[in-house]
Amino acid sequence: MARVLITSALPYINGVKHLGNLAGSMLPADVYARFNRLMGHETLFICATDEHGTPAELAAAEAGQSVADYCAEQHQIQARIAEGFALSFDWFGRSSSLANRELTQHFADRLEDAGLIEERTSRQVYSIDDNRFLPDRYVEGTCPHCGFEKARGDQCDNCGRLLDPVDLINPYSAVSGSRRVEIRDTQHLYLRQSEMQDRIRAWVDSRSADWPQLTSSIAYKWLDEGLQDRSITRDLSWGVPVTRKGAPRPGFETKVFYVWFDAPVEYIGATREWSEATGGDWRRWWRTDGGADDVTYVEFMGKDNVAFHTVSFPATILGSGEPWKMVDKLKAFNWLTWYGGKFSTSNKRGVFMDAALELLPADYWRWYLTANAPEGSDSPFTWEAFQASINSDLANVLGNFVNRITKYAESKFAGKVPVDGEAGEDEAWMVRELETRLPLLIAHYEAMEFRKAAAETRAIWAAGNEYLTRAAPWVKYKTSVEAAAVGTRTGLNLAALFGILAQPIIPGAARTILDALGVPEANRSFALMRPGQDHAGLLDVLPRGMSFSPPPVLFAKIEDAKVAEWTARFGGG
Repeated sequence: MARVLITSALPYINGVKHLGNLAGSMLPADVYARFNRLMGHETLFICATDEHGTPAELAAAEAGQSVADYCAEQHQIQARIAEGFALSFDWFGRSSSLANRELTQHFADRLEDAGLIEERTSRQVYSIDDNRFLPDRYVEGTCPHCGFEKARGDQCDNCGRLLDPVDLINPYSAVSGSRRVEIRDTQHLYLRQSEMQDRIRAWVDSRSADWPQLTSSIAYKWLDEGLQDRSITRDLSWGVPVTRKGAPRPGFETKVFYVWFDAPVEYIGATREWSEATGGDWRRWWRTDGGADDVTYVEFMGKDNVAFHTVSFPATILGSGEPWKMVDKLKAFNWLTWYGGKFSTSNKRGVFMDAALELLPADYWRWYLTANAPEGSDSPFTWEAFQASINSDLANVLGNFVNRITKYAESKFAGKVPVDGEAGEDEAWMVRELETRLPLLIAHYEAMEFRKAAAETRAIWAAGNEYLTRAAPWVKYKTSVEAAAVGTRTGLNLAALFGILAQPIIPGAARTILDALGVPEANRSFALMRPGQDHAGLLDVLPRGMSFSPPPVLFAKIEDAKVAEWTARFGGG
């Protein structure tokens, strides 16, 4: 049994996340966590809300709340929505926690002791009307690279370039809209990433073979351009206070650590929160001197977060000089696009997670977003493609199979698993299909190739449908009840197998199938799918003569009228 630590990119606190956020980190992380648990591995799945930084302050001000109250409320909302999508976090923490504050301040002290943090004078935008320095996201203006007129001070949403607020053309305050701004000197702490260049490259070299090309290409791009020293403090009131050896740092009383310095630390902080709440030992997962040397650590995130986790956070960990567990595999995703453009929280563009759950149960979305995961390239979301996938894959291939075989067994065999008859050529064909396809499915999951895993799952469902066409128990029943019994019993066992295989992606429907067929919890693992197992045994798992009840309809087809209604409400087309 392996030990696997899984973290998802932290969803930001400023409102409900859209389907792109779900598809690019939280959902694939959950699918992978569920797979590893089904394989029998000791698995810890950690996530949290990212609560510091300028957007939190701006969103709280817009909502008329204190930042603390706003973040507490939004955390509860996001936790409830995550539960609605069946995201199986072992802990869903908060980056504003005491654990994260203490760890962030600890890392800063270690880095400064190592000579990797220094205080510098920098040039920063000051708003005369607001009477304050403006952190990067408090400044907007025209991008100097592409001319986009609503670029933020940290990054341009149009061209994606990272920015410095002082470089913006015609800057203005995002707080008040005032253009009475000027550039003034201020003091900040800088992480000397340039000093870590060789160490970070050596570490990336040691890991990149296990990373997707998207991940490694982003990391090497930053390294090839040369790592720049980065400011790790901001002029804000909400965040981790800047301290030195446990005391407030003189001159930094009105500053906090930059959100991109403290947010990745929350992976460890949230695990410590989990530890304190459950009695677990967080050091077993994060300290190589505490037992974490046999852990495989896997991160999931969108491509815009990769550089911070392959360069900046590793600089913090390595620079500390302490025996922390570092990421082994980093699965990066491209964008899920909305009719040719980007989903956007700030612009309210696309379908958001709360609205999605109002339209359909979680499994519909989980299936489509996994089967169309933006892995090798951006993946477009359209209502028409969503409708086609649900109606074909879930309603027809899986749902219809389970419905017709269970209803037939109820009608012709009194709702019991048939007893008579033994396997023949049709069943041997199905076994050969499983012998070929099940190892492929396991390999796709292990490689974190989620589109391929979904496609292979569907292919196994489709093979089951072909088996029923071959076996045709409803035809054979007219001449041989025993022959029909074999096909029906095998079909019921396939339905159970399909439920087991569906668990990582569509756990709700999977549970409905397995509960209806009376499959014990102990028999729902992937143990029988491992190489070397007797795949023929998968077709005779349900006890002969056992009673069962057909499940309700698993998936309703999406009608054209619904697509028209959703298009009118959310856009598209």
